[in-house]
Amino acid sequence: MNRQTEILLHIAVWALLFLAPLSFMYHGNGVSLSQYLMVSVSPLTMMLVFYLNYLLLTPRLFVKGEKKYFWLINATLCIGLGIAVHFWMAYSHELFEMPGNSLPSMTMLQNVLIILRDIFNLILSAAIATTIHLSLRWHKSEEARLEAETARTEAELRNLRNQISPHFLLNTLNNIYALTAFDSDKAQQAIEQLSKMLRHMLYDNQHENVEWGDEVEFLENYVNLMKIRLPQSVDVTFEATSSHLSKPSVAPLLFISLIENAFKHGISPTEKSFVHIRLNTDGRLITCEIENSNHPKSEQDRSGHGVGLQQVQRRLDLCYPGRYTWERGVNDDGQSYYSHIHITT
Repeated sequence: MNRQTEILLHIAVWALLFLAPLSFMYHGNGVSLSQYLMVSVSPLTMMLVFYLNYLLLTPRLFVKGEKKYFWLINATLCIGLGIAVHFWMAYSHELFEMPGNSLPSMTMLQNVLIILRDIFNLILSAAIATTIHLSLRWHKSEEARLEAETARTEAELRNLRNQISPHFLLNTLNNIYALTAFDSDKAQQAIEQLSKMLRHMLYDNQHENVEWGDEVEFLENYVNLMKIRLPQSVDVTFEATSSHLSKPSVAPLLFISLIENAFKHGISPTEKSFVHIRLNTDGRLITCEIENSNHPKSEQDRSGHGVGLQQVQRRLDLCYPGRYTWERGVNDDGQSYYSHIHITT
């Protein structure tokens, strides 16, 4: 609720309360200003109690933990004003009594009940004021917390993206270094592929999302780079399809760690190996399915330390909370590993 709306709401409520006494005053004889002011003392005291709590007592006593004084002042205020309002109303009725409209005398019990009613109205005003103040205070605190949480999430995402870039670059440079030892031509091709990928990483990676086609091209360049150093016996396929004209955007560098792991753990120099990658989108659902032969690293080989998978999990949680599924594991035959991600855009 903005400040202007809050002020208009206050004006509307108090206008209604101050107009209410008119319905209980003498009909057919007219209403003088002085008479109206006399009988308006009840809503006036309610307003006094309300704003004393709203602006002073609640923020300075209740919120700061001085609740004993808060309750004591409110009890004194409500009881004192409740009694004063009753005697004032009785005096005003006698002062402005019209012929033929004299009030019947009331018993002690009736007077006590009326006083209790007035005290209850004042207590209700104090309770409403305190509730509204605390609600607005909580709302502002919640807004501040959400803003801080959003800022923290954005900072964490930027940090994760910055972590992915050197991690990926280190692995790629190691591949090119190995390639220069036996085929300089392929090494040059690999450097050209890497330059295209770095362009995507340096510029597109700074955005929250990138176009589907740009991310697919980046991943395809990486796969082509990996294929340069692999023997032809390794079965590597990369398939990217789109069944909808409106291609969605996607978080940059989200799938690269999974593809890295597929090549790292799916390729064996002595055994039959394969890496199959399928990307698809229909405009509402993004699918990344990766399957590779299962050649797990030994306990002595600690390269990677699982950092890539942890980053993928964290980025999915931050970018697509509640809108993704990720299934991964070794197939029943024990010979292949799969990783399937489905994201609802």
